[in-house]
Amino acid sequence: MHSFTITGQLIDLFQRRIYPAQVSVENGIIQSITEIESADSQYLLPGFVDAHIHIESSMLVPTAFANMAVVHGTVATVSDPHEIANVCGKEGVQYMIDNSKKTPFKFFFGAPSCVPATSFETAGATLDAKDVAELLESGDIWYLSEMMNYPGVLNKDPEVMAKIAAAHKVGKPVDGHAPGLRGETAAAYASSGITTDHECFTLDEALDKVKVGMHILIREGSAAKNYEALCDLLKLHPEKVMFCSDDKHPDELVLNHINALVQRSLKKGYGLYDVLRAACVNPVLHYKLPVGMLRVNDPADFIVVNNLDELAVLQTYIAGELVSENGHTLLPYVAESPINNFKANPKTEQDFALKARGRSPMIKVIKAVEGQLVTSQLILKAKVENGFLVSDTANDILKLAVINRYEPDAPVAVAFIKSFGLKSGAIASTVGHDCHNIIAVGVDDESMCAAVNALIDNEGGISVAENKDNVSAMPLPVAGLMSLADGYSVAEDYKEIDRLAKKIGTQLHAPFMTLSFMALLVIPSLKLSDKGLFDGSKFEFTKVEL
Repeated sequence: MHSFTITGQLIDLFQRRIYPAQVSVENGIIQSITEIESADSQYLLPGFVDAHIHIESSMLVPTAFANMAVVHGTVATVSDPHEIANVCGKEGVQYMIDNSKKTPFKFFFGAPSCVPATSFETAGATLDAKDVAELLESGDIWYLSEMMNYPGVLNKDPEVMAKIAAAHKVGKPVDGHAPGLRGETAAAYASSGITTDHECFTLDEALDKVKVGMHILIREGSAAKNYEALCDLLKLHPEKVMFCSDDKHPDELVLNHINALVQRSLKKGYGLYDVLRAACVNPVLHYKLPVGMLRVNDPADFIVVNNLDELAVLQTYIAGELVSENGHTLLPYVAESPINNFKANPKTEQDFALKARGRSPMIKVIKAVEGQLVTSQLILKAKVENGFLVSDTANDILKLAVINRYEPDAPVAVAFIKSFGLKSGAIASTVGHDCHNIIAVGVDDESMCAAVNALIDNEGGISVAENKDNVSAMPLPVAGLMSLADGYSVAEDYKEIDRLAKKIGTQLHAPFMTLSFMALLVIPSLKLSDKGLFDGSKFEFTKVEL
């Protein structure tokens, strides 16, 4: 480690003032901050922290994610390895930790609390209360990750409560996940010692949770976008707000990260200190992270920006090391040997067929909502051909399928969905929250089968079948979730696959991200697992055809 000094307009988030200063750094630690008469016009401020993210959803291993995030002034993430844990168990969590240690970027991983998330789907692994307790004992684990089984919390399920108790025993916080809970129900959830929630989609819901002591993470990811609904919390309860992305696809990570939420908030007129508190300070204090906040004796984790209007990141420092400059990363990318869990055999077109019980049946249809994880349920007239239920492109009612990737020849689960807008072909992905089975949507069985088999051949990835004979795939060899390539290459490959999906008709901003959440059973109201159509409001399976 070397010593250096830097000058600029220092933004002190604790004294809530800006002044010209010289910052002296030695061995990665801020040794002194001296107010001086004048300094360069550049601004010095603490680095940004993403308060909740699944690194796997960037399709990048941690070192590749870090290379891109530092360019936007991010120095740390509170990272839930829930996705890879559902595929590979504790071995998957360790994979993320091991790779993260090969970069100075500060990853703070949690112990996944819901593997599998429900008993209504097939996962690749199980983490019981004993496994979770063992993870929480590790110095590499900082918190209990989002407790998605909110019915289990409300009903005091012994296994759920044992996981929460294990976190409390070692003094580590518990993250929440309770979409739509209000009033007394939200209070009952929080009373179990759950301290955060990133699933609020209305301000009233967030205020109910703040009232019972919870911190609200304002989420703006590639699919779920709740900023506009929740941003007034920055003036109402700035001490209770953090920023997070939850899931961020690589093409968007090229463009921005938490810095975009800071810029957006300042343009809306929210107070500078309140906004930066949410982006830089609140996560560090809440999770007790060893991340610097631009104070004497803190780790030298800070950024330099050109001004407070553009907020262009000129430099990012982590532990005194310059890790990005003028939009270019200075970090190495370190690939790992892949880890995976993939046993599915190729499918046939007949596997996707769904026989109609009646001549003119009504069916339950999932309605996807742009920018949200929640779905609604529609009752619509089905299209029937030769006695089988088929996609109805004229009315945007498309066939949806989920295929168990952990068993060779499990049956294909089929349902119907509206809002994807495909006019031909199909798209498919092995990023299928939470268990990451194969999920596909398409206009005909032949295209769906072709898109799915391309992923089976690659043991993971995302694909577009323009028709059964014209298929493009982007392999994701690490657990079927992440690439081994560098982030910028992955972003270019993803942009091309995304372009092809939009070429065949979808108007969704992030079709693959939206598709992945159609198997997320813990978010109501209607979703599809490898075991069948699931009513998330009632927490039970339901029939496609009425």
